[in-house]
Amino acid sequence: MTGAELDAAEKWSVDELRAHQLQRLQETVAAAYKNVPHYRNALDSSGVHPGDIRDLADVRLLPFTGKADLRDNYPFGMFAVPRSQVVRVHASSGTTGLPTVVGYTQQDIDTWADLVARSLRAAGVRPGDVCHVAYGYGLFTGGLGAHYGAERLGCTVIPMSGGQTAKQVQLLRDFGARAIMVTPSYFLSILDEMTTQGIDPRELPLQVGVFGAEPWTDAMRSEIEQRAGIDAVDIYGLSEVMGPGVAMECAATKDGPTIWEDHFLPEIVDPVTGEPVADGEEGELVFTALTKQAMPVLRYRTRDLTRLLPGTARPAFRRMAKITGRSDDLMIIRGVNVFPTQIEELALGYDGLSPYFQCVLTRPGRLDELTVNVEAAEGFTSDQWAQVEADLARDIKDRIGTSAKVTVLPVGGIERSVGKARRIVDNRPQ
Repeated sequence: MTGAELDAAEKWSVDELRAHQLQRLQETVAAAYKNVPHYRNALDSSGVHPGDIRDLADVRLLPFTGKADLRDNYPFGMFAVPRSQVVRVHASSGTTGLPTVVGYTQQDIDTWADLVARSLRAAGVRPGDVCHVAYGYGLFTGGLGAHYGAERLGCTVIPMSGGQTAKQVQLLRDFGARAIMVTPSYFLSILDEMTTQGIDPRELPLQVGVFGAEPWTDAMRSEIEQRAGIDAVDIYGLSEVMGPGVAMECAATKDGPTIWEDHFLPEIVDPVTGEPVADGEEGELVFTALTKQAMPVLRYRTRDLTRLLPGTARPAFRRMAKITGRSDDLMIIRGVNVFPTQIEELALGYDGLSPYFQCVLTRPGRLDELTVNVEAAEGFTSDQWAQVEADLARDIKDRIGTSAKVTVLPVGGIERSVGKARRIVDNRPQ
């Protein structure tokens, strides 16, 4: 990619980036303090004033923001502008409780579209490409965020949304999409449908898959790229901070998403203590949004576990390692920490298993037990299942450190998702 194709900010030096970050951080904190009662009260309670932010390291003086804060101020209490200036509202409900509501001014929408366009360009998508969007539309930020960014780049956008898997395949074939934006788990369902229809995905014009909204491993990337013959890259975002496009993996390097640090200031903290950890150490990802008008967000705890790494494709911007899991997706099985991504990585090492799996938690007695249900691949006969069950159970014990029962199910035995996959089923008594 030539320098002429990059945004001006993508060519900044580290010193230029840090100067812009500090100015934007100071402006954001001042706006939050002046216009959002929650932040004014939180800063006053911490003995911090906007004038105390004199260096980027001073971000650590600011209080954290979590989902509970957004729900406590439901629906519009976190907005920093009059509601009449908010041109769009999205919401993310999670699994329980009130939705977490986010708002956007027109400038926020424009910034978001610019960043998704930048992300798609980094992924190898180009103006004039047909871009098939299979993220859900509606209150979820995925569909509309992807849509506006692809249009901003100059793509022909197919707003398919999720579901109707057979029709997804038909439109990918008939409309000749070069790029698709979708969760990796649902793309696997689309590939299965192609197989059912006798379509070889490698013969389609599809070349780029922009996958996000759930953690996925490099083993999953290999599975997708081999089956579909495409470049599979990782887009990162979350509704509370903006939506998709907070960070994007560059196709040239495929070494983890580059964080667009001109708009988002990242930190990594210890998920238990909240204390910062050094770049390169794993912990919980925290973001401060630097340019949001309608809803400035200070030190939002994402619950995503990752590491900050030096920049490569965009040298001034740091990268984040692939998400290893979420602190709220952590399973503690008899004192051992287990994440679904660890199970996925092991299961994908077996030729006879498909990428579909679920971790089922039970407590038949006094102790928790883990059962890993995995789905057999096409052509993997039932007389071979017992050996794989034993081998995978041994690998889980040896490499993760906990005992698990492994059950191989026939093709179709694991529920399919048109959005984020349901990796954990908790059947323990509440």
